[in-house]
Amino acid sequence: MTRRWMSWVPAAVVPALVGVSGLIGAATAGAAVDLPNKSPAQVLAMVADCTVNALSGTVEQSSALGLPALPAGVQTGASGAGAALDLLTGSHTARVYLDGPSNVRVQVLEQLAERDVVRHGSDVWTYDSSDGAVTHLSIPTGTAGAHVTVPGEVPTPADVAGRFLTAIDPSTQIGVGGDTRVAGRTAYDLVLTPRTADTLIGSVSIAVDSETGLPLRVQVLARGAAKPAFSVGFTSLSLAMPPAGLFDFAPPAGATVHQQTLPDRAGKAGSPSSAGTVAGSAATAPTVSGTGWSTVVRLPSGASSTATATTPLIGELTHAVPGGRALTTSLVSVLLAPDGSVLLGAVPIDRLEAVAAGR
Repeated sequence: MTRRWMSWVPAAVVPALVGVSGLIGAATAGAAVDLPNKSPAQVLAMVADCTVNALSGTVEQSSALGLPALPAGVQTGASGAGAALDLLTGSHTARVYLDGPSNVRVQVLEQLAERDVVRHGSDVWTYDSSDGAVTHLSIPTGTAGAHVTVPGEVPTPADVAGRFLTAIDPSTQIGVGGDTRVAGRTAYDLVLTPRTADTLIGSVSIAVDSETGLPLRVQVLARGAAKPAFSVGFTSLSLAMPPAGLFDFAPPAGATVHQQTLPDRAGKAGSPSSAGTVAGSAATAPTVSGTGWSTVVRLPSGASSTATATTPLIGELTHAVPGGRALTTSLVSVLLAPDGSVLLGAVPIDRLEAVAAGR
């Protein structure tokens, strides 16, 4: 899923990319946690008032979405659909460093390689040690605080939590579960539960740091499941400012640097889009059906966002259904319709077929 596609997907469908972290604690792992009682509104206010802007930490992300296994020999790749699929399968570990919005470093640790995303001021670099690929883009003046996402980044709790929290509406029941501990930090457990049975998602649990309001972990459970289908959380954190040198990047000797340009709001290269989306014509603009957790997004044929969904890699993961070809997981469904459009949502596949058929 490309950044353009993801920007149209409801928060309950796909987690977002790159965020921030927290702090190593010295408390005993099994010690009971008993925090002062807080209402859901008070915990939400803590998150809204969080001012953490410097930290270092390790993030672990795991997915158990029930995706079918890829045939032997099929490679996921390091960008686009391959990178997104890679993040939606198995477990991943990343080191995260933050010093304000314009100094960020994320190191995704693989078994035999490492991927780096480094932002220093207006410069953003990506590096993949497996093939030596280096990419550079510059953020235009006046958008220094803009958030830039790169396919293949491991999502962190703050951004994933933000996606869910900004989408809260009357279709969501909000509660506070038992007190918990994450990465040595005591935390409140903010629980979001859909009020509708028309979604694949059973609940979302957000561990909120009891001192700073920083989201430390997000777990998404499928309806009827006892274990998370998706989880991202910190295993070690420090709120101390990282060394400035961590945000310096120089391409390795002999590496070929590929220059990229941010698109503007009209889809032209040159200036950034304030929302991270590219405006299209009425013929290619996504349409939304339903509300809240049962929202369905339809990307019409010809939309740039449909390119990823129609790659051979995605084709290997789909199966035939009456309404086209489907990719089904425990949290999200995707339908590739015969007319070339793509429908997706945190709903059963028959709901997508009904929308595609105009029912």
